[in-house]
Amino acid sequence: DVAQLMIDRIDEARRQGDSLGGVVEVVARNVPPGLGEPVFDKLDADLAKAMLSLPACKGFEVGTGFEGIHRTGAEHNDSFYTEGDRVRTRSNNSGGVQGGVSNGEHIVARAAFKPTATINAEQMTIDESGTATTMKGRGRHDPCVVPRAVPIVEAMTALVLIDHALRQRGQTGTVGSVDLTNPV
Repeated sequence: DVAQLMIDRIDEARRQGDSLGGVVEVVARNVPPGLGEPVFDKLDADLAKAMLSLPACKGFEVGTGFEGIHRTGAEHNDSFYTEGDRVRTRSNNSGGVQGGVSNGEHIVARAAFKPTATINAEQMTIDESGTATTMKGRGRHDPCVVPRAVPIVEAMTALVLIDHALRQRGQTGTVGSVDLTNPV
């Protein structure tokens, strides 16, 4: 199983005095359409800023992200259709955000984390005078931050989404199709 494979790889890196990086994928379901702004406060840009502020996070993508460069526009575009009174997309290559605004589909994003720099193996470095030397990390250091990053990525996503929902409520009194000025 995938979880056990991950545990085994992390344990092996730890035994070798090394570390690993990885990717955390987050899916936000039932996000109402209309959160975000098309220019200065894009939802995906705010998600990226939140994720890239996390220690060891070095990459972020929404939807197909970097993989999207291997597709044509015809292959990548999310075509719209109506389902009852709701506008939907037939695919979700955009990861639920189009033009900086949520489109009502699941928001799918990934944050990439680098391997931890402090490892229990000797590494080349320089001392304070610039002379070549070696160092070896001491103490307890995570061989991979990814397992610890999962709830943090989820929390940061929730914070960004609620921030945008509160902004929309402040501007319009509604979030999606829910009127928050007259709660039942």
